[in-house]
Amino acid sequence: MPNLPDVVLWSIPAFVLLAVIEMISVRIHPDEDAAGYEAKDAATSLGMGLGSLFFDFLWKVPIVAVYGAVYALTPLRVPVLWWTIPLMLLAQDFFYYWSHRGHHVIRLLWACHVVHHSSRKFNLTTALRQPWTGWTSWPFYLPMVALGVHPAALAFCSSVSLVYQFWIHTERIDKMPRWFEFALNTPSHHRVHHASQGGYLDRNFGGILIVWDRLFGSFVAETERPVYGLTKNITTYNPLRVATHEYTAIARDVRAAANWRERAGRLLGGPGWQPAPPAAAQAPAQAPAPAQVQAQVQTSEPVA
Repeated sequence: MPNLPDVVLWSIPAFVLLAVIEMISVRIHPDEDAAGYEAKDAATSLGMGLGSLFFDFLWKVPIVAVYGAVYALTPLRVPVLWWTIPLMLLAQDFFYYWSHRGHHVIRLLWACHVVHHSSRKFNLTTALRQPWTGWTSWPFYLPMVALGVHPAALAFCSSVSLVYQFWIHTERIDKMPRWFEFALNTPSHHRVHHASQGGYLDRNFGGILIVWDRLFGSFVAETERPVYGLTKNITTYNPLRVATHEYTAIARDVRAAANWRERAGRLLGGPGWQPAPPAAAQAPAQAPAPAQVQAQVQTSEPVA
């Protein structure tokens, strides 16, 4: 197994430099309709990013142990060669799509991913607003390990995907060439993903490629200016609360649940899941008025 670089760590100086350039660009050529920058929001995003580096290191210990056990049990082996790396990147991007989609439609997973969507701004620092509970994604990539992809190669592919997605968190780029927009994830596509409008919700889950969304019916093109954030926005810049607010809400809802069916729905349903109202609470159907009954009788009589 050849040594593969930690692409994320090597990219941190570029992340900082590009964010500074974007800030200067926004200051020199402001766009009144754009979300722009806010000092507290950007600082929170940076704090979340730094925290994620620490917590991801902790989560990697049990995850690598599981991946290592699966890799040791499978008889398959995928060599790390110049022509297999693109194939592994393609496979990782495919499973990333389903992981990302799952983190939007299962509330327990959304509690992790909601952190990334919690900013009402959209700029390069938003890309750094990463969760501290990144243990929720590992099951989606088990098929790759079971097929013989070394865990280190999987980690390399995941870091390449993460680095690619940094630049698409910006309003300073409008549209890329048509062929690029068709195949690859772009700032335009990702602005839709971060929007809170009804028509934009839960769309454009792709990491590097947008073709998965086109294939699986989750693609929406950017037609109106997005409104960023959550459908119910949080009002805190405290990184600890940003990281845990949805878990707190889930715990509160589970405690208040009336039965195990509702508890399961609060955990595994969508973020907006609500239990069906009890039958007794539903309004009974109104009996037809006497005039309506008479009209029905008259219309049911045979015509002479």
